Formats: sequence, C-alpha cells, structure tokens
Amino acid sequence: MLDGSKKRLRLRIIIPAYPAFNIYSHVAKKTTALGPVCVASSANEMEGWDVEVIDENNLRRYGPRGDSAGADHEFLQRYRPADVVGIYGGLTSTIPRLYEIARFYKNKGIVTIAGGQHFVEDTIVEALNSCIDYVVVGEGEETIKELLRAIEGRQDTSGIKGIAYLDNGKVIRTPTRAHITDFKKLPLPDFSLVRYAKIKVYPVGRIRGCGMDCEFCTVKGKPRSSSPERLLECISFLLETHDARHFFIVDDLFGQQREETIRFCTMLRDYQKNIGKRLGLIVQIRLDKAKDPELLSAMRQAGINTVAIGFESPIDEELKAMNKHIKSEDMLALTKIFHKFGFLVHGMFIFGYPLKEGVNFQMSAGERIKRFKSFIRKAKIDTIQTLLPTPLPGTELRHRLVSQNRVYPIQVVGWEYYDGNFPLFEPDQPMTAEEMQDSIRKIMGKFYQFKYMFMLGLHIVSFPALVFFLHNIRSGWGRWYRPWRNNLVRFGGWIIMKRWASEFKKDTFHKRLQKAKEHLKVK
Repeated sequence: MLDGSKKRLRLRIIIPAYPAFNIYSHVAKKTTALGPVCVASSANEMEGWDVEVIDENNLRRYGPRGDSAGADHEFLQRYRPADVVGIYGGLTSTIPRLYEIARFYKNKGIVTIAGGQHFVEDTIVEALNSCIDYVVVGEGEETIKELLRAIEGRQDTSGIKGIAYLDNGKVIRTPTRAHITDFKKLPLPDFSLVRYAKIKVYPVGRIRGCGMDCEFCTVKGKPRSSSPERLLECISFLLETHDARHFFIVDDLFGQQREETIRFCTMLRDYQKNIGKRLGLIVQIRLDKAKDPELLSAMRQAGINTVAIGFESPIDEELKAMNKHIKSEDMLALTKIFHKFGFLVHGMFIFGYPLKEGVNFQMSAGERIKRFKSFIRKAKIDTIQTLLPTPLPGTELRHRLVSQNRVYPIQVVGWEYYDGNFPLFEPDQPMTAEEMQDSIRKIMGKFYQFKYMFMLGLHIVSFPALVFFLHNIRSGWGRWYRPWRNNLVRFGGWIIMKRWASEFKKDTFHKRLQKAKEHLKVK
C-alpha cells in the first residue's frame, strides 16, 4: 500500500530495450509501441496520479542512457521517483531486460506490474518469481485503474479481473476480464506522455483481434473495432498537436471490415483535402485484397502508400503443405496489382516453417534460398523482411513443437533470442539449425547490398529528366521516386545488415545452440 500522505503519485510505464542490435533497431528509434501509450493514457485520467512512458529504444530527446542498454533508471528514480512501475512485455525477446528493470525497482521497494502478449500460462509464474508483483492478463486500460486504486488501498485486489499475483507464495489468478468492445469510453492515445522520444511514425489502430487464427500468432479472437470517426480523430489530433505526418495503422489485417474501412479512407481523403496537407500511412493487409479495386482505390486516395503483406513462403510445395490454397504465380499476379495501384510493397516471409506431422515434403536450404530469391526478384517487392519461425509462448506452434520434443530449452536458449533471427527448434529435415539461420542472412544480404549506393547516385543525376513529365508531373514523380527510394532503403538496409552481422559474431548463440541440441538428444 502506498503512502497516502503524498500529494501526487507517479506511474512510470517502461518499454524495455531490445537485447541487442537487430534489424528492428533502426525503426524503433522512429516510433514507439501503441499498447503502453493506451494504458498510460487511461491511467492518466486518475486523480492524483502523474503518468509517463519511457521507451528504452527511443531516447533521442535528451534521454538518460544506462551504461549498457536502455535508460538510466537510477537517474530517473533520483530526480523523478516513481511509486509504481509498469513494464511492457509485448515482445518476448525483451523479457530478460524486463526482469532486470523489475529487479532494480523491486529492490527499491517500488510496486512492479507487467503485462503484454508474452504472459500466458507458465510465463506468468516465471514473472511472479522474477520481481513482478502483478501480471495483467489481457488488455490493460481498465485493469490498470483498478489496480492502482488497490495499490492505494482503496480497492480489494482479489476483486480485480484479469490479474495474477502471489499470496503467501501461492499464485492467484483472478477471473478473466472481458475484451473491451466500447472504445468510446477510452481516451485517445496521448503520445505527449512518452518522454525523451522523437517519434516520426505514429502507431494508431481501429481494430483489435484477428480472425485468421494462425498457428504461429498470439493475436486471436473475433475482431473488435472502434468507429472510423475515432481513428480519424486520433490522426487529426496527432497532426494538430505533434505535427505528425506519418502513421502506421497497427491493425493485424487492414480491411477486415470492408465497408467501414472504405468509409474511413473516404473520410481521411476529404480531411486531407480540407486542411491542404497530405499524410503518409502504412498498413498490414492480406494479399487477396488485390482483388478488391474499390478498396485499393480508396486506400490510395486516403494517402496509404505502403502495404505490408505476409507472403509467408514462395514455395508451391510448402504453400500446399500449409493449406494456403494459393500458388506462387498467383501471388506474383496479385502483387503486380498492388504495384499497379501505386503501393510500395513490404514483403514479410517466414523461412523454414515446420510442417505438421504426416506431410511428405522435404527441401534443402540451398534450394529454398533459390526459390525465395527468384520470387522476390519476379515480384519486384520494394522491401523485404525474412524471419525464422518463432515458437512464442501460448501459440499452437509452440505446443506442437514442444509435444514433438523439438523446442530448444529456455534455460539454454533464453527468451532474448526470440526475435525471429535465431533458430529455436530442430528444423525439418534435411535442414540443420545452422543452415536455417544462415539462409535468412543470405536472402536479406542479396536484397540489401552496397551497390545500391552507386545506383542511388545515378537516380539523383537523372532527376532533371522529370521535365519530360511536365504534362503529368505526378506520374513522372512516381516513376522517379520509387526506384530512388528503394535504392536508398536497400543501401541503408546493407548498413544495418552489416552491423547486425558484426554484433552476431560477438554473441555466444552458436555455443548455446550446441548445448541445446545435446539437451534434446539426452531428453
């Protein structure tokens, strides 16, 4: 229970730093996570509380940095002490850092709370034994208010739904809290609560949940949506208060509710016309939405210029084994439609997905790499991201692989490696774990190369050629800008990949991998 004599209390919500430099680090410096901001905005409505968010991956505005990674919490606690600390567990790879932060504050007598997609089943017990006082299970906007009142002594903890805690060494799980469906009662995300961060791309959202029920994904359940008006209000508020121009709509599948999505796009188009400003938006969308020209047209008019598409795999045999009901040539045709409408396409791939028992399919790592490179070249994808399958806690994929005794033990290969860049289980034959990891570097390394620096220069020299498009300057600009932008991004990607490879050489993962393999053999 907190000291009620204090005039005001402070809640600090922390987004833990990535365990090491990786392919996400560059992007993380330009944005932040939406979930912690939503929870902080809700808590900020409480009387007597000051709330702040510290994103350890984005401390570019005078942020106090620690000796190794993340923020200097000794400095923060000395000059702006927190009474309660909430730590975001949305990314499994940041869990070791989460526990490190929790231990620091717990040793100072501060109440610690954790929440996020990582915390399911056994990981809740792990958290409660790692200096976490309370684990919030599920959405946190309503739970955080009740929990803070309980910490103040104004409410009984046992009556709060959706939390877990220890009582005399026994784990207490309260009843599940119902999903939020009425988003009108929640405040708009207040990004001014994020201290020290320079945000260029603002995350916003309208739909929570996803009905695709993918085996490897933690996002489940029937989609729940707020109104298009609310999302537009959020975007306009950020433009007016933060001069925000770039947005990432975090919905897992943009266009799930077709009619409402088109209505939102129309409203956003009209809003931009009225204020005389053009905004840039990125969305995640299914490849088959290319068959809906009305939707694509509305998206382009709204300022959506980049689509992130989960291609998963370009290998026909693997697509068939995964019951995707699509062929690579059809994927190429649909991708061409997105390009025809003027979208930049970011392709997301999973390399070496473990097939279910009974599926008769084998392919060497070398042949897989050839198929990936060929598809990416033919599809003319603007940017790519190739990751390894990650058996995240609570997913059907993890349950399946654990039952097959294929997952490397956490005590050997820790949570910090759960970022999609490391092999975490025994792959399908004839591949080895080492081959699987090396493959994604070869695919990404082929795409992001140093040579694009020279091609970038050639495009700059060709800029005066736009004079030939004075009759249609918009078309001419589009033809010039896309290759120039792609060359710039691919050269930048080469720099990131080079640094990531350098950091990987310093890591001890290869030693851990050998121990993990031996552990499975003994088991």
